[in-house]
Amino acid sequence: MRNASTPALVATPTMGNVTDHIEQNVAVAPHAVALSVELDGVWTPMTTSEFRNKVRAVAKGLIADGLQAGERIAIFSRTRSEWTIADYAIWYAGGITVPIYETSSAEQVQWMMQDSHVVATFFEAQRTLYPFNEIAATVPDMKHSYIFADGDLDRLIERGASITEDELDVRRRNATPDDIATIIYTSGTTGRPKGCMMTHGNFMSECDNLIAGIPDIFARPDASTLLFLPLAHVFGRVIQMAMIRARVTIGHTPNPGTLLKDLHSFKPTFLLAVPRVFEKVFNSAGAKAHDASPIKGKIFDAATNVAIAYSESLDSGGPSLALRAKHSVFDSLVYSKLREAMGGRVTHAISGGASLGTRLGHFYRGLGLTVLEGYGLTETTAGSTLNIPGAIKIGSVGKPVFGTEVHIADDGEVLLRGHHIFKGYWNNETATHDAITHDGWFHSGDVGRLDDEGYLYITGRKKELIVTSAGKNVAPNVLEDRLRAAPIISQCVVVGDAKPYISALVTLDQEALPGILQSHNIANAPIDELVNNAEVKAIVQQAVNTANEAVSNSEAIKKFVILPIDLTIENGYLTPKLSIRRHVINHDFASVIDSLYK
Repeated sequence: MRNASTPALVATPTMGNVTDHIEQNVAVAPHAVALSVELDGVWTPMTTSEFRNKVRAVAKGLIADGLQAGERIAIFSRTRSEWTIADYAIWYAGGITVPIYETSSAEQVQWMMQDSHVVATFFEAQRTLYPFNEIAATVPDMKHSYIFADGDLDRLIERGASITEDELDVRRRNATPDDIATIIYTSGTTGRPKGCMMTHGNFMSECDNLIAGIPDIFARPDASTLLFLPLAHVFGRVIQMAMIRARVTIGHTPNPGTLLKDLHSFKPTFLLAVPRVFEKVFNSAGAKAHDASPIKGKIFDAATNVAIAYSESLDSGGPSLALRAKHSVFDSLVYSKLREAMGGRVTHAISGGASLGTRLGHFYRGLGLTVLEGYGLTETTAGSTLNIPGAIKIGSVGKPVFGTEVHIADDGEVLLRGHHIFKGYWNNETATHDAITHDGWFHSGDVGRLDDEGYLYITGRKKELIVTSAGKNVAPNVLEDRLRAAPIISQCVVVGDAKPYISALVTLDQEALPGILQSHNIANAPIDELVNNAEVKAIVQQAVNTANEAVSNSEAIKKFVILPIDLTIENGYLTPKLSIRRHVINHDFASVIDSLYK
């Protein structure tokens, strides 16, 4: 199959903008809970009326400070409730939001602020000013800064007291579906980030169709989610907007270190995460079980196999009586405890950004958490395809979302078309022309295939395909996704372009490592020594062997090297959405890569 499409459930809007969602919520349900804000360990509800009033008051402050319609305001912060309030306040005041990852370097901040001519910025705390201070003199348009942690929202509210409701409403109603709502800069995995212009109509169409198409998540009366992914990324941003549109309660947690505690206290009904989160939960639970005792380790391994078998059976006639019995036993011993660790009420999760993998997809569905894996890009307002309840094929990234068309080009590239395609790249007509055809098809840069039922499978990046010296095309992500699923491995990068065979750079998961060493009776040692330890290498080799089962012999990893450092956002080898900066790694580890071919 080369083409697949799904009709829209809700028509593309012809008037209004995303601020209408807030006004409509208050008109329909003024006392419904919009946000739940953690204060001193207690989740405090904020109603739709209270949320609207605060957003409007902050927007008045921006107008009082001189913000003009169409000007750009940045938000440079981790995920927190103030982020959401500031985002909508910018739109109420007629501005355009430019989100910046909290982990961005001074050079990245400089480029984004200069390119979009940011006039004001919301910072999370004094520490987020440090990278900005390094480049402040080079962004003369930036005239105002507001710091969430210092109470600057309250000060903005005070300054906006002189702005009337009518003045604000003139600004609020000014934007149309065709106007730019935000400029989101791409992660820059292959070069300097480009600013993606997303319109109010992009967001409105995407939200309305997701809400109508996934009632299991959005129509549940007690629906809630705890946001911990960066709101600077389009994935978290769109789901947040859909939550607000559907009056689903949102909580925010900026600190990964408190995530489990916050999940337990907030008790969400669904989660939004990237595959690495699900991998870490699974690997940590397995390592904890094996550390406790050999018997508990065997129980966890058996429970894993039963969960996977149970899920697989749902696609082929249902579980047998014997499998149901085993599943019931392990539900009491293992599955219920994992669900409880995530708050006890979670039934669904949406995963994007990379491939989750068939094994983990079946594992989580088998324990009672259905992961809806999807696919999209910043340029496509996040979701372009999605597995939805009642139409799930684990291992795929789902069928086209409502109102979307997918076409597989002759060279395997995935082309996308629909209401969710962005307006273009800010200040970059050449890149826009290269990305979007005259008839509206967006070139994703990803390579994939459609099965006979219209489910999409992503097999690699067009620009990241490795071509060996023998002329074999190899999609590295197939091997990388499988390798990262191994508890001992944190990150991996498959290499071999213009080389005789495929190799890999791998890093060790230093959280899981102590337990793994103990369970294998390997003496702990500094990481510089462990990367050359024969027994550690043997464990990694087992993971490599498992990954190689997914590919042909000519695509298989023949050699690997364990790096003495991890690949992280902080050291510049991962993007904020945890994608590999492949070109940077290939450059910095060129000598290591060359050593694999001597």
